[in-house]
Amino acid sequence: MSDLRHGYAELDTVRLHYVEAGSGPLVVLLHGFPEFWFAWRDQIDALAAAGFRVVAPDMRGYNLSSKPVGVASYSLPLLAADVRDLIVERGSEDGARLAGHDWGGLVAWATASYHPASIRRLAILNMPHPQRMLEGLRTARQLRKSWYILFFGLPWLPERLLRLRRFEALRAPLERDARAGAFTPADIDRYVEAWSQPRALTAMLGYYRATLRARLRRESDELAPVTAPTLIIWGERDRHLGAELAQPHPADVPNLERVVRRPGASHWVAHDEPELVSRLLIEFFRG
Repeated sequence: MSDLRHGYAELDTVRLHYVEAGSGPLVVLLHGFPEFWFAWRDQIDALAAAGFRVVAPDMRGYNLSSKPVGVASYSLPLLAADVRDLIVERGSEDGARLAGHDWGGLVAWATASYHPASIRRLAILNMPHPQRMLEGLRTARQLRKSWYILFFGLPWLPERLLRLRRFEALRAPLERDARAGAFTPADIDRYVEAWSQPRALTAMLGYYRATLRARLRRESDELAPVTAPTLIIWGERDRHLGAELAQPHPADVPNLERVVRRPGASHWVAHDEPELVSRLLIEFFRG
């Protein structure tokens, strides 16, 4: 990666670290669990070379960004507000092109719903629309795939177990599920360094705990339809999300342009097929 500019965005309640590259229309890339901005290393270069200004933040709680105390600090409305405020802070009053993977995908869905004026085009990688995810979790098949969500909701125990043997439980899905060579030993070292930041692990798990708390208390507001033109890219060898969840309901995403299914790719589709994902994003964001 060349010509990366590191910076910090001072938002209302958090300080977000980000990397930036290129110049042109703004593209914001949101990573998932348990990654950080480095998740988009291949796409940052490609999008910048294609004429975009790319901003990839560490979302709140991750790596070098602020790690607010308390589960309530990781509610979906707050996470979406971070993205809206980051877009404004980085100088794009008329909105940005937004892509998100995994948890970054959920935050991207929410941002496009809560703050539609901030999002010009939306790309999602391996994260169902929230309504499809809720429906999936009512089935035994998806519950078997997503059991870890309930485990992550427990206090203190997940942190203790996830730290064992140099974060083996976090390393294993990256090393096991992705295509051979997608994550090098040097890449894994960078992830371990990010997970080792003070309070990072509890903050990362706060995303799961805040969402579970909202569901248990029935505090989840209905999301408005996502009106931005939308692209979905889905690796069908995803161990934790059924491929049937890729297709959202038309009423929830009325401007869905395309669902690209990749039978040979895992949950880590941007790492398994980096050139293809970069090309798809470039073509879509130019639209």
